[in-house]
Amino acid sequence: MTVNFQYVDMDVSETLSAFTEEKLEKLFNRYEFLISATVHFKQEGSDHEAGKICNIELSLPGPRIFATSNTHNYEVSVRDTISDLERQLKKRKHVYNTH
Repeated sequence: MTVNFQYVDMDVSETLSAFTEEKLEKLFNRYEFLISATVHFKQEGSDHEAGKICNIELSLPGPRIFATSNTHNYEVSVRDTISDLERQLKKRKHVYNTH
């Protein structure tokens, strides 16, 4: 499992990286065809209610899968993004199983 982290307009957070890697590891264990993940954390200063953005792109055979979330907390953004990715992966796995 290869996970690349990029922090845009914010400081690097080891705890946030560890939290995200732990959540992604569950996906990598469930879906064996995943190759790597690229995670982008951004902070948008204009919005006080939200502004904590998490983008995750998964590399796998075929087109890449991408999801993003914008909430008030990075941990919530990570959970929402991974939930969206898991929904996409279920569809992709179903396509692989039918052929």
